[in-house]
Amino acid sequence: MTDIVVIGAGIAGLVCAQQLSQAGYSVLVLDKSRGLGGRLATRRLHGTWADHGACYLNPKGELFRHFVEILRSRQILEVWTEEVYELTAEAFLSEPKNRSPRYVAPAGMSAIAKSLAPGLEILLNQRVIAITPTPENSWCLTLESGNEELTAKAIVVAIPAPQAMMLLEPLGKSGLDKAFLDNLRSVEFYPSISAIAGYPPTSHPLPQWKALTFIDDADLAWIGLDSSKRPNPQQPHFVVQSSADFAQRHLEIQDLQPVAELMLQRAAESLSLPWLNTPEWMQVHRWRYAFPSRPWREAFLSAETPLPLVCCGDWCGGNLAEGAMLSGLAAANEINHQLHHLPLDNVNFLNIFTRSFHQSLD
Repeated sequence: MTDIVVIGAGIAGLVCAQQLSQAGYSVLVLDKSRGLGGRLATRRLHGTWADHGACYLNPKGELFRHFVEILRSRQILEVWTEEVYELTAEAFLSEPKNRSPRYVAPAGMSAIAKSLAPGLEILLNQRVIAITPTPENSWCLTLESGNEELTAKAIVVAIPAPQAMMLLEPLGKSGLDKAFLDNLRSVEFYPSISAIAGYPPTSHPLPQWKALTFIDDADLAWIGLDSSKRPNPQQPHFVVQSSADFAQRHLEIQDLQPVAELMLQRAAESLSLPWLNTPEWMQVHRWRYAFPSRPWREAFLSAETPLPLVCCGDWCGGNLAEGAMLSGLAAANEINHQLHHLPLDNVNFLNIFTRSFHQSLD
């Protein structure tokens, strides 16, 4: 039996797992995907990397700034730009009002998640399809692959709330409290569609900006010159993110290639860069749960059950990667409070993270 199973290998789940593991608990991380990071997502394609999920970090709080500085000292993060331009519906390009450093990983944003993985037991490509309490006073988790079952004293569910709801709702029949399920059900997300497009090296003019936000655009939300994050890029490539309304209209379309073409066409028209409409290559990804639109008000959501069950993620507080980290730490504190009350400290987590990262390089 494992002390704690963490479902979800995004930043919230990995931070939570590291905090609990370093305190002395046995921890197992499960994720249905083949890679780490959740929406800190990077795709390898055409000899380069592209960030089709979170595009950069813009730290606000002291703890997250410290975390970013640790990653900078390890050459995982660097400053990409201090300027994100805005394009209004009237095609007016405004100068950035608030300049602050935006940090990116030259090897892709998923490198941030990989930096949190050393020392953890992680099983990828493992989807949990059922959770049930056992007569032995533990949780039983059934995996989709081969009907394998795992047991744990406590569970942290670090996935988007609607996915957590699908997994946990059947527990309402075995005593999971209604208030918990109602609170989980109340969390909502905006969807998004991301298009990655590469162009010939001779494409010009390249824009002067690296990142641009569309204001009040019906179809587009953001575009970034993603190739400018990479060392010695061989060709320009962009990542374009749709508006929530556009994504909602097209989310269930099976073939998203025409949808991505429409996004590039719209970007080419808005930015007066006609060559954006004719990429050499293109890939597209749908995010059903891209950004919390109605987040949970606390840093975690805990069930009133005899066995510890806590949910966490960026939807707890709704502050993207930074919120996910803080939520993961808060969930670890709550699980520890319900189990053995071992010494936990958020600043100590960063110190331990620094040491474990250094040891992984040796």
